[in-house]
Amino acid sequence: DDDWPFGGPVEVDETHVGGKRRNMSNAKRKAAVGRGPVDMTTVVGAKDRETNTIRTKVITHANRPTLQGFVRQHAAPGATIYTDEAAGYKGMPEYIHEAVNHSVSEFVRGQASTNGIESFWAVLKRAHKGVYHKFSAKHLHRYVSDFAAKHGIRDADTVEQMAHAAAGMVGKRLTYKALIADNGLESGARS
Repeated sequence: DDDWPFGGPVEVDETHVGGKRRNMSNAKRKAAVGRGPVDMTTVVGAKDRETNTIRTKVITHANRPTLQGFVRQHAAPGATIYTDEAAGYKGMPEYIHEAVNHSVSEFVRGQASTNGIESFWAVLKRAHKGVYHKFSAKHLHRYVSDFAAKHGIRDADTVEQMAHAAAGMVGKRLTYKALIADNGLESGARS
């Protein structure tokens, strides 16, 4: 349910999902240009501290228009926004914006931190390494949405979680044809 904006405080951060450069084949490693998240997919997320709800979106570029557009879509004007020092978040006068400076080892300053959303990223990446081993870029939005939904009900008991999952399936059907349909991204599956 993404219809209502978060009232805040809201933590916003992005992460990169995919393999590590050191695990690439030599041919892929030589073809990869640049440093950092080469050949990885970027996901931006927002966590409302009041409701403990998380919203995410797979993005192609972590630039100012994309990041600020995501914030404006999910946070109500006047809300307090906590981010890191990324330049893409600067210049949103309709919000009370505080940023922590990770580059100088500042992770918490008063109420300003992104620890909640970063904790969510840690759970997602732990599942990537330990359970799934691979999230294809083609279906990454499905994995991330699933984890965001699970995060929202993690305090419920098992029966309540199962009921929530069953209720979420009503009226939804993912056919094999839709699953394998071309969305412009590679599945990464071997032929």
